Amino acid sequence: MHFDLLVVGAGPAGLSAAIRFKQLCKEKGQDLSVCVIEKGSEVGAHILSGNVLQPTALEELLPEWRDDADCPVHRQPATASRFYYMTSKFGVRLPNPPQMKHKGNFVISLSETVRWLGRKAEELGVEIFPGFAGAKVMYGPGGEVHGVQTNDFGVGKDGKRKDSFQLGMALTARATLLAEGCRGSLSQAVMKRFGLREKAGAQPQTYALGLKEVWEVAPEKHKPGLVVHAVGHPLPWDVYGGSFIYHMPDNRVALGLVVALDYRNPHLNLFQEFQQWKRHPMVSRLLEGGTCLQYGARTLNEGGWQSIPSLAFPGGALVGDSAGFLNVPKIKGTHTAMKSGMLAAEAAFNAMTSQPAGKPLDLSAYETSFKSSWVDQELFRERNIRPSFSLGAGIWGGIAYSALDTYLLRGQAPWTLRHRYADHERLKPAAECAPREYPKPDGQITFDLNTSLFRSQTNHEHDQPPHLRLVNPKLPEVVNLPVYDGPEARYCPAGVYEWVTGEDGGKQLQINAQNCLHCKACDIKDPTQNIRWTVPEGGGGPSYTVM
Repeated sequence: MHFDLLVVGAGPAGLSAAIRFKQLCKEKGQDLSVCVIEKGSEVGAHILSGNVLQPTALEELLPEWRDDADCPVHRQPATASRFYYMTSKFGVRLPNPPQMKHKGNFVISLSETVRWLGRKAEELGVEIFPGFAGAKVMYGPGGEVHGVQTNDFGVGKDGKRKDSFQLGMALTARATLLAEGCRGSLSQAVMKRFGLREKAGAQPQTYALGLKEVWEVAPEKHKPGLVVHAVGHPLPWDVYGGSFIYHMPDNRVALGLVVALDYRNPHLNLFQEFQQWKRHPMVSRLLEGGTCLQYGARTLNEGGWQSIPSLAFPGGALVGDSAGFLNVPKIKGTHTAMKSGMLAAEAAFNAMTSQPAGKPLDLSAYETSFKSSWVDQELFRERNIRPSFSLGAGIWGGIAYSALDTYLLRGQAPWTLRHRYADHERLKPAAECAPREYPKPDGQITFDLNTSLFRSQTNHEHDQPPHLRLVNPKLPEVVNLPVYDGPEARYCPAGVYEWVTGEDGGKQLQINAQNCLHCKACDIKDPTQNIRWTVPEGGGGPSYTVM
């Protein structure tokens, strides 16, 4: 199947690109086709974000959104902001950093919001195919990106075709936009093939894992629109991260813990750290008597301005978190992702209507427009905040530098701090680090992993080739286990990696791929970079509805 524009990923960046492209078609009287493929079972099923939306890009894309009764964004304006330093028992109120003031923003469920964006895209004539995972990039005779091949359906674990077999589709396009989100598998392949990180002189991308729940709390405890951020407990002083509590509409509260993946202690268990955070009196008092509705986890880019790769490649471009546009101090990336999709769509439309047919499209105009946009200016201004926490002085050193950069230098320092290491290079040997102990869950506020996974509604066809692959199957047993005490069992928030006793009495790594939340933490943090995350059959994975 051939389209003019192919978008991989129905998140905020991909759908904004599709909408903007169709708007231009309507404005200019052009009949050009747009296809969006999405690996989730439906639009929004794989979308997770603790989200207080800055509506800048939404205002530009759909100015009438406030008058749309179907739009979920305007249901809950942010009404107040608070910032705390948490000790093990108390929360100390601190002044709100300027980046964390939320006047004019909205507390949303991003999975609900992208469903609405999907409907707006379809109204404009965009074809959206949920349940179709982009398995590999197709290249033309000149090496340019020519489209995407989707996964085959109905292949068993043994690699043989089952009765239900369906051949994957070859989707070709004049321009392909990769909007897969953080650490997208196709985006990683394209960056490597075309040397996009090297071309831009980009520093290593750094990441964090966000673990999130949505609760329904007692009405008397609910404060609609309240936005709370905190640093400190339960994370060690040298681990970058923080927590959030967002009061949504309908007595719902979104809460979570974000942990930077450059942490050094392999004993750190990210799921258990999240449970430990909920035991804090400031959190537990809010949740007592409430009901946990949903659980999930997802990685996010934290590298910022200095880690952005070259955005355009022959035949396409990277948009949204495939490239990494999160504003870390603001803890916001939806508005920047949407704007990047809009800019890429404009470049693609202009290229299609001005460049000769039959030749690879040059989308370098997207790169140019991005560098003159408010997104680049915003990310440049905040570029030194995140790396300041890795200078060796821990959380307080980072906070002190951030205050200097924000209030005195106003983001215009004559230097740019570097990200010197990739996250997988940071783990210390287990023998050099103190173990961490975690209490058992109480089943009321804290939960075991299986209970939480049930709330994510994650599901995969069991009889299919594993989508999590070890390049060297023996490497975990000879490196990860003896040196790092098997860290994959602790950085994965879904119990995918489990060390079991084999027939010979030794420990073996068992991969429970059916548990996977598609968070990509394993692909990022594995110290030997031996794990390859690939897409499973389309439609597999979590099924988020309010995340």
